Amino acid sequence: MRCSARTLRMDIVLIAVVAALASALTLYSGFGLGTLLLPAFALFVPAPIAVVATGIVHLLNNLFKGTLLWNRADWRTVLKFGIPAIPAAVAGAWLLALLGDTPRLFEWTAFDRRFGPTGAGLAIGLLMMLFAILEFQRWFQALRAPAKFMPVGGLLTGFFGGLTGQQGALRSIFLLRSGLPPERFIATGVMIAVLVDLSRLTTYAASFSTVGLNLPGREGLLVLVGALSAFLGAYVASRRLDKLTIGAVRYGVAALMLVIGAALAAGVLD
Repeated sequence: MRCSARTLRMDIVLIAVVAALASALTLYSGFGLGTLLLPAFALFVPAPIAVVATGIVHLLNNLFKGTLLWNRADWRTVLKFGIPAIPAAVAGAWLLALLGDTPRLFEWTAFDRRFGPTGAGLAIGLLMMLFAILEFQRWFQALRAPAKFMPVGGLLTGFFGGLTGQQGALRSIFLLRSGLPPERFIATGVMIAVLVDLSRLTTYAASFSTVGLNLPGREGLLVLVGALSAFLGAYVASRRLDKLTIGAVRYGVAALMLVIGAALAAGVLD
């Protein structure tokens, strides 16, 4: 579908702003880049493509951070968490490709237009709404899982990371009881995220013909803009941003996720 230059400029500006802001904030919290960027991509491209595009930006950003932090990671924790996450991420990504190839599950009409979600749109929309609602709950933000359940955390993080890209909040729930000092906690989370992203993107790559990601075209340009903006956000954040901005952004983006999730589940957005 051909898009106007004005629409493309709006796409680029929004993706650039969200990616830079998200990358900056994720340096200070478990509220991840993917959680912020997925709703922005979902406004302009179908849900499966939004997940794949977000995954590519997420991986590139984590590789950038990983080159700086890999020697500070707790590799025992990375392996304990990451090994179960790898097959789970593949399973989640495979399910996304499968759902993305389904026709509309139901249809409804409004203003002389027909709407209806695909399997991927309904699944991603409902899960986005679930994670958005959880972000409003104080008990969820304070949740800490015992360290012995870390492999379970890897399975959950990998599966939902592969299916929807939502992995930062789940990963933090299980890592916060690991007893790691802040610097090692951040580095360990980055390396786990790299393992999940590599696993799910490998599976996405085998399904690009189904998912419909066009890297040489519009989607590729948005991914490039998102990645470069994320690098810039991470660089600026280490010098400028204050941690106190995170709370307001968390609730604002949770509200956006709730609205866009509902639109995806209803089939208003593809």
